[in-house]
Order: sequence, then C-alpha cells, then structure tokens
Amino acid sequence: MNDIWTEKYRPKHLDDIYGQERIIERLKAYVAQGNIPHLLFAGPAGTGKTTSAIALSKELYGDQWNASFFELNASDERGIDVIRNKIKEYARTTTLSKKGFKIIFMDEADSLTNEAQAALRRTMEKYSGNCRFILSCNYSSKIIDPIQSRCAVFRFRYISKEGVIKWLEHISEGEGLTISEDAMNLLVRISEGDMRKATNLLQISATTTEEIDEEAVRQSANIAKPGDIEYMIKTAIEGDFMQVRNKLYELIIDYGLSGNDIVRQIHKAIYNIPMDNERRMRLVDRIGEAEFRMVQGANERIQLEALLAHFGNDLYK
Repeated sequence: MNDIWTEKYRPKHLDDIYGQERIIERLKAYVAQGNIPHLLFAGPAGTGKTTSAIALSKELYGDQWNASFFELNASDERGIDVIRNKIKEYARTTTLSKKGFKIIFMDEADSLTNEAQAALRRTMEKYSGNCRFILSCNYSSKIIDPIQSRCAVFRFRYISKEGVIKWLEHISEGEGLTISEDAMNLLVRISEGDMRKATNLLQISATTTEEIDEEAVRQSANIAKPGDIEYMIKTAIEGDFMQVRNKLYELIIDYGLSGNDIVRQIHKAIYNIPMDNERRMRLVDRIGEAEFRMVQGANERIQLEALLAHFGNDLYK
C-alpha cells in the first residue's frame, strides 16, 4: 500500500496499454520500423498519453531508454524561455543511441504560450535530424496549426467500461482485493473513462479493507447516494423548499461535499427523473448557470439554494 498504484501498475510495454488498440497498433508499427515522426497525443486526462510515450521509448531504446528520453511538463514552464534554454540545449546535443535520434516529450503542451509554440516549431524544424518531439495535450485546438501539420496526430478517447473493468480487475488481482459488482460499476461510473482516476479511487477505497463494496467507494469518492440527490431534486420541484434546504445542508455537512460536487451530481441525476424535455432543458440551463457562477467565485451555498429555489418555481411545473 506504500506505492502509488498509478506508477506501480503503469504499463511498461505498448501491449499492456488498455483501451487504445488502434493507436497502439500504429505505434508498434513505428517500433518495427525503428523510426518515428514528431507525434501529437491529444485527448482527455487519464487515457494513456504519457504512458504510451514512455512505453514507446522503452521499446525503441530498450533498457537505456532514459538516456534518450527527456520529459518536460509544459504547464510548469510554459514561456518562451523554456524553449530557448532547456529544449534547445537538449535538442542540439548529439544522441548516443543507435537509432540516430532521441525523444523530447512535452506533457500538457497546450499550456504553452503562442510565442513559445512558435519558438518550438522552429526548434522542431532545425533539430529534426537527431531529435523527435512527442507533444501531449488535452485540447489539440490550443496547439498552433504549424506544429500540428508537422506531427502525426493521435486522438486518445475515454477508456470504455470494459477497459476500465479489465484494468481494475488486473490491479485487484495484484493486490489481493475483492471488488463487488456494485462497487465496480460505481468505480466505472465515477471515473468516466479516466483510468488514472479509477486507479486512485480504488487505492483510496482499499486503505481500510480488502473487500471493496459500494459504500467503501462512495465514502472514498465523497459522493452522495443517487437516491439522496434525486429526492432533493423531486422535493425542490414539488416546492417544499425548507425540506430540500435541510437535505442540501445534510449533504454538505455530513458528506463534506463541495458545491461543485453537488452540482455535478444534480446534473447527472436530472436525466433519471421523469419530466418533459422542455422542462429538463430549462433545468439544465439553470444548472449550468449556477456551476459557472461558482467557478467564478460566487458563494456555493447561496448558488445551490438559488438553483433549488428555481426548481420549485412555477416556470418548471
């Protein structure tokens, strides 16, 4: 339990990566050729972008992969100076690898400023003879077109339910855990295709017991029972504001939920409650407004009370 499971169970080979079969097939073809172009990995967090870059490097360079792999997180150093100094200095040095090139991996490259990206484009052109870039980002739209045109773009998707289950079963076998069916379904639902999130949540749940049930996962994730959220929504729509306010404060105090946690759960639960589409659209619009205001710094409790008060307004009946 002392190890972080996201690192302990990080796949070491391309064949061990779950849920991105088409991408892995193309990366293995690069390994077979012994050469790669500049690559752009785009997609949500926890879908295997960093893992794929590291596994690709290990298969290209073998045990000495660290000597030919330079990793940098662009969200920490996002200005033009990091391109002019760290990246350029590493790129211009000669590689000792028999492959004839080394790899620079830039995680969260969409955090780079436009000036830094312009400098990076020139560096990619100038040192392409002995250096290949792998850029990882959540939003490819934030990467300037001149860089995208110089890369082979791989779009990572959220991991399927089957992929997440297979991965969690792999970890549970290694750790000697037993996961109930309800707990597994809840882990899949909460993680929403994010393998890192699923792994971390499983490790938190396993800190107190080796037999993971739904309640253990729920407590670890700090989420309310779906029935509580649905009850609160229905009560609000019926107009019993003080009752729903008491339930809201119970969730905040007893469960320790933040305003954003509750809004996200309300958003998910609204689709499980029978109502006509016009009413549901108005409710979702109001949920989005409340969430935006809280992100901008508005008082969470006031916004949640206002949201539930709107649910009881005649407009929604």
